Amino acid sequence: MIDHTGVAVSDFARSKAFYTQALAPLGYALLAEFPAAVTGSVDVAGFGEPPKPDFWIHRGTPNNPPIHVAIRAGSRAQVDAFHQAALAAGGRDNGKPGIRAHYHPDYYGAYVLDPDGHNIEAVCHDPA
Repeated sequence: MIDHTGVAVSDFARSKAFYTQALAPLGYALLAEFPAAVTGSVDVAGFGEPPKPDFWIHRGTPNNPPIHVAIRAGSRAQVDAFHQAALAAGGRDNGKPGIRAHYHPDYYGAYVLDPDGHNIEAVCHDPA
């Protein structure tokens, strides 16, 4: 089981605002934040479902090639809401919400590119 993961971002404040808005429909919130003075190297922010962050961003040179991260949604409506919120937060569409039957018959996902081009997905595996 993966405990946590994350991505490097070029503009920490912009990305923190993006992820705060984009991930809210999935039940994610900004749960932890530590400045470089505390970490000894870079600013970091952790998002997740309370009480534990499992997705982190840190100030730095963005990963190249960009990273793909998929976050499980509890419903197809949450996938739709994520996509709308991410676009409203400045993300770029990389795949509208819908069935991806080539993965499996109930795979319902949506994809957005964050401000640094990371491919962020919300996915629900449950039948409609």
